Amino acid sequence: MAGRGDNTRTKPGGPVDMEPLRRAITGCVRSIAGDGNVEVAFANERPGMAGDRIRLPELSKRPTAHELAVTRGLGDSMALRIACHDAKVHASMAPQGSDARIIFDAVEQARVESIGALRMSGTASNLASMHHEKYAKANFGTVERQQDAPIEEALAMMVRERLTGEKPPASAGKVLDLWRGFIEDKAAGDLEKLAASIEDQPAFARLVRSMLTSMEMAEEYANEDSEPDSEDTSTDEDQPRSDEQNEENVDEEAGSDAAPAEESEASQEQMEDGEMDGAEISEEELSDDGDEDSETPGETRRPNSPFDDFNEKVDYHVYTEEFDEEITAEELCDEAELDRLRAFLDKQLAHLQGAVGRLANRLQRRLMAKQNRSWDFDLEEGYLDTARLPRMIIDPMQPLSFKMERDTKFRDTVVTLLIDNSGSMRGRPITVAATCADILARTLERCGVKVELLGFTTKAWKGGQSREKWLAGGKPATPGRLNDLRHIVYKSADAPWRRARRNLGLMMREGLLKENIDGEALMWAHNRLIGRPEQRKILMMISDGAPVDDSTLSVNPGNYLERHLRAVIEQIETRSPVELLAIGIGHDVTRYYRRAVTIVDADELAGAMTEQLASLFEDQSAGSRGGRRRRAG
Repeated sequence: MAGRGDNTRTKPGGPVDMEPLRRAITGCVRSIAGDGNVEVAFANERPGMAGDRIRLPELSKRPTAHELAVTRGLGDSMALRIACHDAKVHASMAPQGSDARIIFDAVEQARVESIGALRMSGTASNLASMHHEKYAKANFGTVERQQDAPIEEALAMMVRERLTGEKPPASAGKVLDLWRGFIEDKAAGDLEKLAASIEDQPAFARLVRSMLTSMEMAEEYANEDSEPDSEDTSTDEDQPRSDEQNEENVDEEAGSDAAPAEESEASQEQMEDGEMDGAEISEEELSDDGDEDSETPGETRRPNSPFDDFNEKVDYHVYTEEFDEEITAEELCDEAELDRLRAFLDKQLAHLQGAVGRLANRLQRRLMAKQNRSWDFDLEEGYLDTARLPRMIIDPMQPLSFKMERDTKFRDTVVTLLIDNSGSMRGRPITVAATCADILARTLERCGVKVELLGFTTKAWKGGQSREKWLAGGKPATPGRLNDLRHIVYKSADAPWRRARRNLGLMMREGLLKENIDGEALMWAHNRLIGRPEQRKILMMISDGAPVDDSTLSVNPGNYLERHLRAVIEQIETRSPVELLAIGIGHDVTRYYRRAVTIVDADELAGAMTEQLASLFEDQSAGSRGGRRRRAG
């Protein structure tokens, strides 16, 4: 019992040392993964995994039991992926269609999580908390129609239910119930066999492929029914590239560890292989080749914009465009502030300037090589060929020899760099992106390629004036996109680099980076490109995650923005002359884009950008358009 005047006692509001807890979670992750070299980081960013690097959300100062369980569930899920998943097998057995591939990936994740849940009851509890939080954030509880319920999530829930006996959490709403009848009617037999194959990934994958075939979402796998891990399955024609194909498959699954420009020739060819995927691309690019000899720009073949009838096909609408803005950097910030922010940007990444500069110089040399002029010799008129003069001295009867310079065909090109300005890019990713964009713009300008630098974000967190108008209007159901867009022009294609250089410092401004609605940003950048007179148009997206806007997702289906983004990408890739590619920073964008690369660290961005751009300018007559480029055996 405290004596008189004794007021000392522990203050509950003091700081809590979270480091022991982080170490404990890291140890559990490494133990489940069976790999002591797994790197675990905690950050205020979206959780994700690339290779053996795992990023978990930063814990609050006083985490609740539920928050801890969710974080541990995320770590357990990624660790089980490392321990129980073979990326090569998965890639070799995956279906071709994008929708089928999404379902195939979701069911495989359900398999590895079910293995952990059956082995360890604590892991099962953590995973259940993680799923509850995931479905709650996706707003699955409000889904009432089958078309709003993602079938990949429904099938993953059903697979987990069959494998572990655990029902989906309450936060999953009716998503599974809306699809249960369809799935059981089409694939009941295969569902019953899944439990027996849970530890055998190839056998499990064959059952999933059979289910997808029954649901008419993928082709039959019977013709490909060879052992995926066999070393004797490739033909003589395929054998020389089996190693690089396996590396490519690993990259697709593990986050596609892109390296700087100094990486090996094999890695460069992997990226080129990834870009040349599918017959549709070859047909489109072959048709583009026909335009090279035409005087009419390629886009005149398409009198209508690819998005003319887009809204009729896609269930996406905007509550109001009244508060959206397309604005230049100069309008958002005065000159003195831009100069200060630019100086801050230069100071932050002074050590990176040299490395990026060297990569940019390499890109410049490669581009200039494509523009080198050639000569026709032994002509009757033109410039005197002085190299042939000794021949005249030896034999005066020889006629004079002339030469004439011949221009190499090199279509005029415009490149747009579209940079995600969302809050998750804050810190090193946005500074590296700004510096790389700056130096690449200068490099491409030297090569006669015009560059446009754009950014996209929202004007406010959680809706802004659009949400206020919606609230004042009585909160009508499913209002669509419910936030104020801010699309920023850092540098227009016709503006010289020296005038726009300081504008990139705006990305360092506190409070600029908010939320990201990628689909509409892509449409905006694409439509700006379509109006350009250049023959060749390239659009590069740089992002670190899927579209997220809390205001929109709180009153619409959880996949509302992602579904729209996929539709926009498909429209550009299949119906537009614009060449689209993407770079994901710590986020797998290969599931969205045909031409894409994922990097783990923002410091790898410079190498990825230069290599991706350089590969697009490679001589198409070398055969890369007609199919995959192969390495000499």
